Amino acid sequence: MIDAKRLRTFTEQIFVAIGCSETDARLSADVLISADLRGVDSHGVARLPGYVRLYDHGRLNPQPRIRVIHETPSTAVVDGDRGLGLVVGPAAMQIAIEKARVAGTGWVAVRNSNHFGIAGYHALLATEHDMIGQAMTHAAPLVAPTFSLEKMLGTNPIAVAVPALTEPPFLADFASTAVAYGKLEILQRKGQPAPIGWAQDANGGPTTDSNAVKNGGALLPLGSDREHGSHKGYGLGAIVDIFSGVLSGANYGPWVPPFATAGFMQADEGVGIGTGHFFGAMRIDAFRPADEFKAHMDTWIQRFRSAKAVDGQRVLVPGDPERAMEAERLVTGIPVLEPVIKSLDELGERFGITL
Repeated sequence: MIDAKRLRTFTEQIFVAIGCSETDARLSADVLISADLRGVDSHGVARLPGYVRLYDHGRLNPQPRIRVIHETPSTAVVDGDRGLGLVVGPAAMQIAIEKARVAGTGWVAVRNSNHFGIAGYHALLATEHDMIGQAMTHAAPLVAPTFSLEKMLGTNPIAVAVPALTEPPFLADFASTAVAYGKLEILQRKGQPAPIGWAQDANGGPTTDSNAVKNGGALLPLGSDREHGSHKGYGLGAIVDIFSGVLSGANYGPWVPPFATAGFMQADEGVGIGTGHFFGAMRIDAFRPADEFKAHMDTWIQRFRSAKAVDGQRVLVPGDPERAMEAERLVTGIPVLEPVIKSLDELGERFGITL
C-alpha cells in the first residue's frame, strides 16, 4: 500500500520533470490519483509511464495552448495542441459549463488531445454547478465490431454525472466494451488469463489469453457476442467515436492514435488531428428548479438502493462502489502492483525523483 498523498506528490513531480507547469502537473496528478482512489487502477498511476512515452515520442506537448477554434453561444470546438488530456479535458468541460450558464446547455468537441484519464472525473465537474455533466472519448483501435476481424474502435467510454440534494452524485462511467483494456493489462502484469467474453483471438474465436489483443486479436464490444447484444456495445462505441472524432475534426475509427500502453506507438493518422473528446453540461434549472430536481434525485437513489435484492446481494446505484473504495483507500492507502512500482521506480531514477 502506498499513501495517496505520497503517490500524488511523486506523480506531480514526474509531470513537472517533462515540462508541465506546476498547475497542470497538479491537475494531472489529481485526475490519475482519483482513479486509483476510486478503484479504477487501470487508469491511475499505472498510466504514468505511458504519458512519459508519449512525451518521448514527440506526441505530447507539456505546455499546450488550448484554444477555441469555433463556437456558438452553446457549442465550441477546442484544439488541445497535443496537450495532456488530463489538462485539456477539464479545460473543455469548463467551457461547456460556461456555455450552459448562458444558453442552458453547453457542448464542446475536442480535437488534437491525448488520453484524458477516467471520464467520470470530467463529468463530475459539472455537478458542482447544479448541472448534469457528460464526458466521452474515443481511443486507439483495439475493438472489433460485431463480426469483424479488424480492430476499428477504441474502448470509447461514456460518463454521465447527475447531482442530488443530500445524496452523492449519480455517476455512470463505463466503457462501451466488455472490459476496459486496462483490465487486460492488469491480468498481463499478474500473468493471469482473461474471462471468456473479454477478447477474441486473431481468427475471431473466443479466448482467455490476456495478451490476445497484442497477438492479433481484439477486445469485444459490450455484450461480447451477437447473441448477447454485442451490436449494442458496438453502437455505443460508434456513437462516441463520431461525437469525439468526426464531429470535432480529430482522427476517428482505425486512425485514432494509440496511447503508449496499447503495445504500439504509431497509427495511420490522416483523417483528422490527434485524439478527440466530447463534453456536455446541462443546467438543471433550464428544465426545472434545481433543488426540486435534486430532491427527487435523492428519492430516486434511495428507492433504487432499497430495491429487493437476490440473496446475499444489494442493489447499488452507479458510483456507489467507487465512493466506498475511495473512503477505504484514503485510510489504508493505494495498492500498487509490483510491475507498476517497478515502472514508477524506473521513472524516478530517470528524473532523480524518489517514490
